[in-house]
Amino acid sequence: MDNKSNNDSDIINKRVVLLIVTLASFLTPFMSSSMNIALPSIGKEFSMNVVLLNWVATSYLLAAAIFLVPFGKIADIKGRKKVFSYGILIYALSSFLCAISTSSVMLISFRILQGIGSAMIFGTAVAILTSVFPPRERGKVLGINAAAVYLGLSLGPFLGGSLTQYLGWRSIFIANAVLGLITIILVLWKLKGDWAEAKGEKFDFIGSIVYSLSLAAIMYGFSLIPAMSGLWLVLVGVFMFLLFVRWEMKTKNPILDINLFRNNITFTFSNIAALINYSATFAVAFLLSLYLQYIKGFSPQNAGSILVAQPVVMAIFSPLAGRLSDRVEPGIIASAGMALTTVSLSLFTFLSEKTSLEVIVASLILLGFGLALFSSPNTNAIMSSVERRFYGVASATLATMRLTGQTLSMGIVMLIFAIYMGNVQITPQYYPIFLTSMKTVFIIFALLCFGGIFASLARGKVQ
Repeated sequence: MDNKSNNDSDIINKRVVLLIVTLASFLTPFMSSSMNIALPSIGKEFSMNVVLLNWVATSYLLAAAIFLVPFGKIADIKGRKKVFSYGILIYALSSFLCAISTSSVMLISFRILQGIGSAMIFGTAVAILTSVFPPRERGKVLGINAAAVYLGLSLGPFLGGSLTQYLGWRSIFIANAVLGLITIILVLWKLKGDWAEAKGEKFDFIGSIVYSLSLAAIMYGFSLIPAMSGLWLVLVGVFMFLLFVRWEMKTKNPILDINLFRNNITFTFSNIAALINYSATFAVAFLLSLYLQYIKGFSPQNAGSILVAQPVVMAIFSPLAGRLSDRVEPGIIASAGMALTTVSLSLFTFLSEKTSLEVIVASLILLGFGLALFSSPNTNAIMSSVERRFYGVASATLATMRLTGQTLSMGIVMLIFAIYMGNVQITPQYYPIFLTSMKTVFIIFALLCFGGIFASLARGKVQ
């Protein structure tokens, strides 16, 4: 009887953990996709130029990417529940502060704080799930977690658009603050355990600072390209990153164990595949949003309704792909997903003024299915390839690959648009050049993804 009650308690605790982590994983993508709809309203209220407006989105992304790996390591040492809880608290507080901002500088500053909170959530969420669920159930729960991310991306444009239209852009931040508050109450009330497999290890402050500065220089520099200052910043960032790698190989308790990459082919190539996948796909929604509104003449609401096809398919099939990766080699499923993604990106290179809506939606559905097959099996491969004490670092490394890939994706778009179009508004006279620019970006994305198939296959067997 005691064994049965212990098992029941264990099952309930696992379900509570899954609920809390899933809710937290929904928050940040919901925020990001909502913000894209709200940016014009924010720009109008604060009279922001296009550079400042870009920083409202980029500051959050940059802060999250910089702090992910350090917080992943801190979580392994101090306890994942602790870092996860503080992360949600900071996220909820910063969301409220964003809502009451009275200037663009205030808003961007609080977006940076929101990015730090997001790093603490994403640097620990997958690690907590991997700690609580045994290997045979891991793919299934990682699939559910991925579905929550895609659900956030799907609902963002709809709910964010409605909130902005009827209650103003500040209501998006209020909604996030309320959801964050509900999550933190659940954490303090129901979440048991603290999972600190690297307890007692020292934190590598020098490595953390060099890593953060190198990533900041690379990502900020990339946003300035093709200007020479951007190229110099990227070179400085790369040099500092090489210094960071050298330091991590020498120090006793590194924030990022380089041996994870040197001695673990599965971990290395799974992360490279993730970086390539996000670099090749993140800007697709941005490009198609412009194409549907400018070239096809759809309203923002209708454009959003068309674009939702991709994340909905991802949300439906991610749990199934995750469950399948518990039974079949994850690398095979992820590679098949990368191949389908390549095909869908190739189809987008043929877009023109006359492309039918059916072709666009079919291509989006194929892209969503490819990404669903890739995402959770790839995550399963990464988390199954490391020891328990590295779960936090592995989770944070994957999340860093995602954020860095997203930034590179937008960087490629900015670079191609700057070369083809220069600093102009998209007016009817520039539509042909816009279409040429967009097709060029899709060709680059398809080639990137094609290379990603080989990176995915090179990981070897996980199971």
